[in-house]
Amino acid sequence: MTRAEILARVDHTLLRPEATWPQVQALCDEAMRYRTASVCINTCYVKPAAEYLAGSGVAVCCVVGFPLGAMDTASKCFEAKTAVANGADEVDMVINVGWLKEGRYDDVRADIAAVKQAVGDKVLKVIVETCLLTEEEKDRMCDLVPEAGADYIKTSTGFSTGGATFEDVALFARCVKGRCRIKAAGGISTVEDMERFIALGADRLGTSRAVKLLAGESGE
Repeated sequence: MTRAEILARVDHTLLRPEATWPQVQALCDEAMRYRTASVCINTCYVKPAAEYLAGSGVAVCCVVGFPLGAMDTASKCFEAKTAVANGADEVDMVINVGWLKEGRYDDVRADIAAVKQAVGDKVLKVIVETCLLTEEEKDRMCDLVPEAGADYIKTSTGFSTGGATFEDVALFARCVKGRCRIKAAGGISTVEDMERFIALGADRLGTSRAVKLLAGESGE
């Protein structure tokens, strides 16, 4: 794949708690220069980022219920609605992992569906935090995410015990069977990783490193 083809699938990410607006602004500048799919940021920066990126073609993605997913559904919906009102094009939410562990599948599905209703026609990606799940739970989420109407299943927050693995993306591709798209995120650290995740079926990559790595390849 060409550099441009990879970057067009990248959610250029800055989610650190100490991130400042000047750092987010620099992220936006890089996203515009290298034509990434989006910037992925915390919700407090959605409005200024949306204003800054207006007309650029770079989407504003944000995270909701992040990074634990353990807040009530109404809180996730409020955060998602506010983000969309402030200009978010895409929302990445975290599931309630505890509910999944308890076998409360209807509640997990309803949680996702409620956030999807809150974002309307905007893109919803569902972070299932694969590093905390059994194979059976990952498989179950491959049904629950599309059943709830979400657009993507996403591997990881990058803030737990592990990130995306090739095995998990392959599992997603096998189990979702085209019913939703796939985002790999967390720990993607080489160009070879990016290419392999895409080859395995990832439609998006969540990473803070892609621009640096790919720009370095071209000598820029």
